[in-house]
Amino acid sequence: MKRILFSVLTIAALALGFAYATKPSKIMTPPPKTFHELSIKSLDGKSVITFSNFKGKKVLCVNTASECGYTPQYADLQKLADKYKNELVIIGFPCNQFGGQEPDDASKIGAFCKARFGVTFPLTEKIDVKGDNQHDVYKWLSNKEYNKVKDTNVRWNFGKFLIDENGKLLEYFPSQVTPMDAQITSLIEKK
Repeated sequence: MKRILFSVLTIAALALGFAYATKPSKIMTPPPKTFHELSIKSLDGKSVITFSNFKGKKVLCVNTASECGYTPQYADLQKLADKYKNELVIIGFPCNQFGGQEPDDASKIGAFCKARFGVTFPLTEKIDVKGDNQHDVYKWLSNKEYNKVKDTNVRWNFGKFLIDENGKLLEYFPSQVTPMDAQITSLIEKK
C-alpha cells in the first residue's frame, strides 16, 4: 500500500513539475538605463517615436483620455508645446485604464485631438500606464529602480512626468496640476 501511494505521489509530482516547466515564461529584457533609450509606436502604428531624438530638450509625458473631466487640458498642453517649442517636447500617451475614458481606436483619438484642440504634439499608441501590461516607458517613468529618482503611482488621466534635457526625471504632476501651472513652467524655463 505504501509503495502504491509513493508511486502515485511521485507521478503526480512529476506531472505537476512538467506542467510548470512547459509554461512559457516572460523574458525580461534589461531595463533601459536612461529615458533616451526608450521608444514607442506612434498613434497610427506606422512609425516609432524614438526618445533619443529628444536629447537636449525637456519632455513632458502625459497619459491622456478623450472622455475625461481633464480632457480640456489638451488645449493647454498644445499652448505649452507652442510656447516652448524650442525647449520642450510633449508626448501624449492615450490610456483606457481609468474609468474607460479612452475607448476609441487610434484614428478616432487622433481626429478628436486635432479637431477639438488642434493637437500637433506626438501621440503614441494606446497603452497601459500601470499593472501587468504596463508599457516600458511607464515602467521607467514610475519606478525608482529604473528612473533613479522616485516611485510614482499614476492614479488618473493627465498625470504629467517632466524629464530634463539629459533624460533625468525631474518631477511628476498629478491630474489637477494644469499644464500651464507655474510648477511646470518654472521647471521648463530653468536652465
